[in-house]
Amino acid sequence: MKGALVSALIVAAAFGWPQVANAYVGPGAGLSLVGALWALLLAIGALLVFAGLWPVKRLLRRTGRSRPSRAGGETVRVEDPRRIDRGADERRA
Repeated sequence: MKGALVSALIVAAAFGWPQVANAYVGPGAGLSLVGALWALLLAIGALLVFAGLWPVKRLLRRTGRSRPSRAGGETVRVEDPRRIDRGADERRA
């Protein structure tokens, strides 16, 4: 048991000891990396915003909101275009 603890400490010390990283990231590769990171963060942000606004949009569509008419004055009820029976005019004729 004591030997396993000593071995674990040696491995931890070897991995924890700072070493020189012989690597160079040039300005072109660095800018590409930063640009890709920004694009990823913006995509995730847009996903969160639109996923958060989707239930609100559905709720507004379901409640049948009203909006002012272009002529001004009275309000006009906005119908959901999916619920309009387009064949009703043809059946009456």
